[in-house]
Formats: sequence, C-alpha cells, structure tokens
Amino acid sequence: MSFVRFLARPMLASSFVLAGMDKLKNADATATQLSPLLRRAAASLPFQTDEKVLARVLGGTQVGAGICLALGKGSRLAATVLAVISALNGYVEWRSADSSSKEGRGSRRRQLLKNVTLTGGVLLASVDTNGKPGLAWRAEHLAADARKTAGHLASDVKRTTGKQLKKADQAVRKAVPHTAGA
Repeated sequence: MSFVRFLARPMLASSFVLAGMDKLKNADATATQLSPLLRRAAASLPFQTDEKVLARVLGGTQVGAGICLALGKGSRLAATVLAVISALNGYVEWRSADSSSKEGRGSRRRQLLKNVTLTGGVLLASVDTNGKPGLAWRAEHLAADARKTAGHLASDVKRTTGKQLKKADQAVRKAVPHTAGA
C-alpha cells in the first residue's frame, strides 16, 4: 500500500466513523431526521421493525464500513456502501435544512457541498485497485492470452497433422505397389 493510501483512507473514513457513532448514540434524533426514508425502508422489509432500529443499523453499518475502509480491508466494498450512505445523508440533510434565512441557505449549501465531496471521495476509493489491475483489465488480458494460445495450438496441430499425413501417405505408397494399368 502506498504512503498516500495509508494516510488518505483513514482520513476519509474518520468522518464516516464519527457520524456513524453519532447516529448510534442518538438513534432517536437520527430516526426523526431520516424518518421519510426509514419509513419506506421499514415498509418494504418482509419483517416488522421500527425506524429507531433501522437508524441504529444504518449507524452501525456506517461505523463498520468506515473502519474497513480505514484499515484497507474490503475497502472497495466499504467505500461503495459509504457512498450510498453519504448520498442518502446528503439528500436528507438538504431536505431538512432551514432555507428560510440567508444563514440557513448558506449552511444548507455548505452541508450539501460537504456531502457531495465525501460522496466523491468514497466513489474514488470504491474504484481504487491499490495499484493492481482491476477485474476488467484482467479478464480482457486473460481472453487475449487464451486467443493467442489457441492460435498457436491450432497451428501446431495443423503442422503436426500435415507431417503425419505425409508420412502415412509415403508408407502407403511403399506398401502398396502402384499398378500401371489400373
């Protein structure tokens, strides 16, 4: 892992870990703030649950994904989860922010910019391959290598088969006398 990744991942993850811990501590306030989204989520689940439990699950997921990102363990998946959570947070904070005063609108704009920035950062982390080739590159090169190998094998088979047919033809000509009148 490069020095930049070693520093940047925990720095990016720290905001999510702290926000997730705050959601866990203040599950009532989180449930109230996220109420429209959590109500829809609770209604779509096949089992009975309340918004406060979902708020805790969301906070715990945010803490867990933030820790995984900071440690570099499953960091692409963790960053993807954090991107989704950050986008949801941005939407909810934008909706619930005060827009009646000039200060409120400025605060709302700053919160939106913060959330967009964090979402962009974790989106970049979600596609970071840590300097190693990604799956698409590996698959493309594996297919190219397979085509090249198959081409070589086909030409070898053709050459070997041609030689064997020539030897067999010569053996048959020697074994069977050629008749002039037939």
